[in-house]
Amino acid sequence: MVDAWRMVARTHGGPEVIAREAFVPDAPDEGQLLIAQEAIGLNFIDTYYRTGLYPAPLPIALGGESVGTVIAVGRGVTGFSEGDRIGTVSGLGAYATHRIIPAAQAIKIPNTVSAQDAAAMMLKGMTACYLAEDMIALKPGHIALVHAAAGGVGSVLVPWLRDKGVTVIAHSGSPEKAASVDADHSLHGPFENLASIVRRRTDEVGVDIVYDGIGKDSWTASLASLKRRGLMVSFGNASGAVPPVNLLDLSKGGSLYVTRPTLFDYIATPDDLARCAERLFDRMSRGVVKATIGQSFPLASAADAHRALEARRTTGSTILLP
Repeated sequence: MVDAWRMVARTHGGPEVIAREAFVPDAPDEGQLLIAQEAIGLNFIDTYYRTGLYPAPLPIALGGESVGTVIAVGRGVTGFSEGDRIGTVSGLGAYATHRIIPAAQAIKIPNTVSAQDAAAMMLKGMTACYLAEDMIALKPGHIALVHAAAGGVGSVLVPWLRDKGVTVIAHSGSPEKAASVDADHSLHGPFENLASIVRRRTDEVGVDIVYDGIGKDSWTASLASLKRRGLMVSFGNASGAVPPVNLLDLSKGGSLYVTRPTLFDYIATPDDLARCAERLFDRMSRGVVKATIGQSFPLASAADAHRALEARRTTGSTILLP
């Protein structure tokens, strides 16, 4: 019998609701894999489930991103064997020593990538992949504004965009974070002043696209930074949910476009997932992007990790170690 435990939230609330509990993993069913976890990625979406912003049945087995070794294979699974190193970014239950996942949601990890680097990069890296590659056909000369540029997604998205020849205006929450970002323009400061600065840096034209994972606090500044017919990509709610959108504001701003995408619509099939992972591991192998693990926490200290994340005391990626 496997000695296993996990971190769960039995009610919605602050980090204090996260508790450790023992459990006995089931044997993998048809199409499933049982993995022994090696590293777990911490992501802001984990806090959305914990607080109830994103719905999920209670108790919630937190976390979506993890890497481990296959220790049992269910019936009908092809392409995976015991001993394979795999990762996943889908579903819940990553905050655990062991986890069952559908084989259709498994990603083979190249031998050149460590478990910790993969856990630090998969969700953020594949998010950066679809943002940079699938929103619009970005070309050299296009200009992008990236919020939270020193954070998990931002620290991958900025170099990915620059590798494509896109001019990047990065915005971070502090001078120290801004100094850590290698962008064409790396800014910090209040959102109230941001749009006017962006306008000055773009000869009063504005940017082609804004990547906004902040949400409520940055919404107005983001729209005001866009050029005519620019695209607003709202992909997160770090400061809270975006307020109701008045479509006339988009008209007044210059016939603006707004989208609220999610990674899982871009990796909905095994082929889509494999292609996205392939593009990420290619950028990692070429040194375009890299795992920057700013901090790690024991899995049992997941509540402390959530506190640090929500207080914006983290840089780069954060991982949990069983």
